[in-house]
Amino acid sequence: MKDPAIITLTTDFGLRDPYVAMMKGVILSINPAARIVDISHQVKPGDIGHAAAILSETLPYFPKGTIHVAVIDPGVGTGRRPLVVRAENHLFSGPDNGLFWPILQACPGAEVIHLTETGYFLPQVTRTFHGRDIFAPVAAHLSRGTDPRKMGKIINDPVRLQMPSVDRRGNAISGRVVRMDHFGNLITNIGREDLLHVSEDGTRMRVTVGDLTIGRISGTYADANEGELLALIGSSGFLEIAVNQGRASDRLGVDAGGWTGLTVVVEKTGP
Repeated sequence: MKDPAIITLTTDFGLRDPYVAMMKGVILSINPAARIVDISHQVKPGDIGHAAAILSETLPYFPKGTIHVAVIDPGVGTGRRPLVVRAENHLFSGPDNGLFWPILQACPGAEVIHLTETGYFLPQVTRTFHGRDIFAPVAAHLSRGTDPRKMGKIINDPVRLQMPSVDRRGNAISGRVVRMDHFGNLITNIGREDLLHVSEDGTRMRVTVGDLTIGRISGTYADANEGELLALIGSSGFLEIAVNQGRASDRLGVDAGGWTGLTVVVEKTGP
């Protein structure tokens, strides 16, 4: 017997209001056997880059055939297109606003479909809640085996997302904080492989963030003293700024409304 389809949800809706539950209700009304997994509903409101980073970071841990609904949609009700994306045996349902651009870059053979067949939507589509009225029912129909090509036409011009890049200069690299997690850790776009550009053996590096300098890269949080600022490679393979038993966001005066522009520099300190 075929396993029930997995549908993930990523939104900026929070959990205080009934919006997420409405989407789940729509999905289960179309496919009662669907398994729904929440990735996050605490994306910074309207922050497409934040959601794109979370989705890209999470994707490798889901099995092939998973359907991902992502709704961070400040342009809801405008002329922006609703999409289905097929990439690496995963399907994605959401708005054409750059949200899926990192996935499209990582998967050159991906297929992008502009949703135009309204029979897969709810009968009444409001201008302010396409997550419930379009993207959730489309995901539910996909989970029942509907061919996404029947839902619209293939397009070749999806919206691109301008993501911060890692810059290399001699024996130094610079990147940006791209999100802050629940623990106040600041996750950057600097990957483990990027650090090899600074030091081939992964040693003798210092990290500068804001006006603070961290003299080494630790292996785990407990390598630093309690309350000490540290840098380490986190579980998803990216450099994090953290505080042992504390919050790096507080130490650096960063909040959810202002963390995206913080620059992080890694330099070699010895031969």
